[in-house]
Amino acid sequence: MTDNYQMCTETVLDSSYPGLTFDERGVSSLVTDFHENVKPKWHTGPEGREHLERMVEQIKQSGKGRDFDCIMGLSGGADSSYMLHVMVTEFGLRPLVFHVDGGWNSELAVNNINQLVDKLGVDLFTEVIDWQEMRDFQLAMFKSGVPHLDIPQDMAFIGVLYKFASKHGIKYILNGGNISTECVPRPLKYIYWGTDMAQIRDILSRFGTMPMKTFPFSSVYYHKVYLPYIRKIKVFKPLNFMPYIKQEAMEKMTEHYAWKPYPQKHFESRFTRFFEGYWLPSRFGFDMRRVDLSSLILTGQKSREEALSELEQPPYDPELINQDFEYLATKLGISSDEFKEYHELPLKFYWDYKNQQRIFEWGEKVLSRVAGTRRGGAF
Repeated sequence: MTDNYQMCTETVLDSSYPGLTFDERGVSSLVTDFHENVKPKWHTGPEGREHLERMVEQIKQSGKGRDFDCIMGLSGGADSSYMLHVMVTEFGLRPLVFHVDGGWNSELAVNNINQLVDKLGVDLFTEVIDWQEMRDFQLAMFKSGVPHLDIPQDMAFIGVLYKFASKHGIKYILNGGNISTECVPRPLKYIYWGTDMAQIRDILSRFGTMPMKTFPFSSVYYHKVYLPYIRKIKVFKPLNFMPYIKQEAMEKMTEHYAWKPYPQKHFESRFTRFFEGYWLPSRFGFDMRRVDLSSLILTGQKSREEALSELEQPPYDPELINQDFEYLATKLGISSDEFKEYHELPLKFYWDYKNQQRIFEWGEKVLSRVAGTRRGGAF
């Protein structure tokens, strides 16, 4: 730690979060941002319930005469799983449940997905991404030295889901993003915009080895402008309009579906588990748990003391490190020695490659005013 190290007095965010500032009380700027810009958009009481019921009625009307009235992406994680449970059992929606298999599903995630789908009696559509293309894309990201290694996985999920909705004329996509567990944004320095095609093309041109003939690339213009404003496809995040306490939700799903929790948020993917739990803290010195735990603190689901206690434990099970290191190297078709060389590469960031950051920054400001959204997917 440097002499200037500081930790927020209300959350567990600290100086490792790029650009974070603190006031005279030691409270971080993201706490102020939450109270001024996020909390006013979070309606979980009667007002939220009324909005949710109106949206459900619109979704049902749009689906009349069709097999499905909406699409729900399901990763097997807590947020999307609970959303599916509530919207089917309480609100009677008829979703097409959509899952994208990028090659990294954990056995636990597969089991959780199957349990929910079977017991709810809903239809599951699974799109399997061409593994050779996914592998080449992910290796290119490793070779580039940047931290945002989850972009191939995220883009595959988003790209396939949106294009399927557009192709089949489904007007509503329900998304598990939520303020309750995601109100603190992930830092842009480490989790860059996933749809900056200028950056992706640059990295693939330098480090890719094969043409991407089938990979479902999706530009920001496609899913932020074309789909919502031309095709009139709307993304709705119902968890922002109901009480959503993550621990209670997981207990309910365990009771009803034998659903099993993950050690950490987004760990339904073996790749994300390795990336967030090991690669990001060991190579870039950033522990994503500080973001996730701080979100739970701000939304009243965890005390700061509980979060600090969790942070005393390593971000990754030490016994799993070598096992997952070998697993990823084998699956990516490289030796462990080569994989370790990637870990020792000079640190690179989005600004080291072609990018559209200024355009994205401008677009975010516009969309925040027009649509009330912001980067990160919480709302």
